[in-house]
Amino acid sequence: MGACRALGGSFAALSVWERDLGRLRVLVNVGERAPDEAEFPETEAYPVHQFPEITEFLHERWAGGGEPNAWVETAEGPAAGRRPGYVHQRVAALRRRGRGCCVVAPIVLNGRAWGELYVARPVGAPLFDRSDADFATVLAAVVAAGIAQAERLEEARRLAFTDALTGLANRRAVDGRLDEAIERHRADGVVVSLVVCDLNGLKRVNDTLGHAVGDRLLERFGSVLSLCGAMLPGALAARLGGDEFCLVAVGPPADDVVRAADELCRRAGELELGDGVACGVASTEDPIGPVRSARRLFRLADAAQYRAKAMRAVKPVVAGREGPDDPVVQLADTPAAEPSGGERRRFRGRR
Repeated sequence: MGACRALGGSFAALSVWERDLGRLRVLVNVGERAPDEAEFPETEAYPVHQFPEITEFLHERWAGGGEPNAWVETAEGPAAGRRPGYVHQRVAALRRRGRGCCVVAPIVLNGRAWGELYVARPVGAPLFDRSDADFATVLAAVVAAGIAQAERLEEARRLAFTDALTGLANRRAVDGRLDEAIERHRADGVVVSLVVCDLNGLKRVNDTLGHAVGDRLLERFGSVLSLCGAMLPGALAARLGGDEFCLVAVGPPADDVVRAADELCRRAGELELGDGVACGVASTEDPIGPVRSARRLFRLADAAQYRAKAMRAVKPVVAGREGPDDPVVQLADTPAAEPSGGERRRFRGRR
């Protein structure tokens, strides 16, 4: 960590305040680590009540002075003017780990205490002084700016793969997950299943009650889809666009996926608005022929959904489960033709 070198320290740590768990969790330890300090610890955390400088943070207190100030602690005890209860745990840690002093700089992000930067020197090294603490304050602000930038990039990445209305994954996320899953299926035979759903009655709701009510229906169905997707470990719940949704499951048996789809149909039928859902399922574990591309699995699931809608089925239609002449497989594998004689084929094989 550059802050460690810049301050002439032998060790540095970056910690985050996890408010929901009431603890300060160490993200990274660098430099001369003690035996109990992993570089990227999984379990190193401390009750946040041991760090009043974090829990008692008031933005108003620091706003007038610009930045929250860092301070120095030594293995001899708290610095002058600070209450011993504020630092006794850290003083004990300094002694236990052979360190003579440390400088602690709160990290503030968007006006809230985010965590802290901690830099230490070994016993015998020069003690940190006020100028070091001032410099640590500046470094903490630089760290905060970097964290803010990383969070903005993460938010942009999240938005790129998230449906804004429902909070589910979007089509871009589905394409990426399916392409990876099909590669695993071709290499290792892992089971890949796709559930495609068409929410019935959305147009009627939009036309009679307005699009705001239609959006609420989409949001509620999205919640139901997410709930049912949780029945399948690691499943991706997504909105493809409009009234179309899907579940991507990698690993669970086909029968488990069908049960989840059946539960989805049942719960969707209980929604106050709408007319249930048409649901189609395609799984590489069923007799649907070789699946070498995400496009074919999508066509199979889409064809099953189309058949469910045409039949007004209240349960999912599953590709490949109606014998050697399975109508869903035949529909999916029939080459698309130009509509003739005024007849337009409504099945939409994607991509």
